[in-house]
Amino acid sequence: MFSLFPREEDFFILFRKQAALVRKGCDLLHEMMETFDRLEDRARELKEVEHEGDLVTHEIFERLNRTFITPLEREDIHTLASNLDDVLDAVEAIGSRLVLFRVGQPASEAVRMAQILTECGHQIQQAVDSLKNMHNLMSFTAEINRLENEADGISRNVTADLFSGRHDLLDVLRWKEIYGRLEGAADKCEDVANTIEAIVLKNQ
Repeated sequence: MFSLFPREEDFFILFRKQAALVRKGCDLLHEMMETFDRLEDRARELKEVEHEGDLVTHEIFERLNRTFITPLEREDIHTLASNLDDVLDAVEAIGSRLVLFRVGQPASEAVRMAQILTECGHQIQQAVDSLKNMHNLMSFTAEINRLENEADGISRNVTADLFSGRHDLLDVLRWKEIYGRLEGAADKCEDVANTIEAIVLKNQ
């Protein structure tokens, strides 16, 4: 029967789907960087995960447009969905550039930064899974912030090394771009953490 009052859609289910895809994408990038084989196949798989994430994001936006009553503020739903989508976009872009730039075996710092992203991905998934009951969210966001700070430190050190004069110019250009994107992806994870913290403060 038609109702003048649209029912509340369960956005938390969609957020959990989206966060699981973020975690999967981060895991795939880490595996790609660590094993450094079948790069084209791995980049293609990562692209498929990113596309799945886009579909979930669009579904959240569509439901938001047609839903009158929402469990969180509409702006917060939109921002969180956008932030999660940004993480997956950033991770996929790194994977594609590992193929496009034809880079050599990554240094341990690049592998560690990819590992930081997968650790962030797992923290994000746990935080989003706990979003509905608001349980222990600050511990997850604090860990994401710590990881982002570690990524910043690594990025500063490797950038200084790249411009030390000890590296081939093309390698400098390639890895400067990739390290910048790894740091940028960690920043996107921190954006998710900041949005979740804002939601907690509004709903205490």
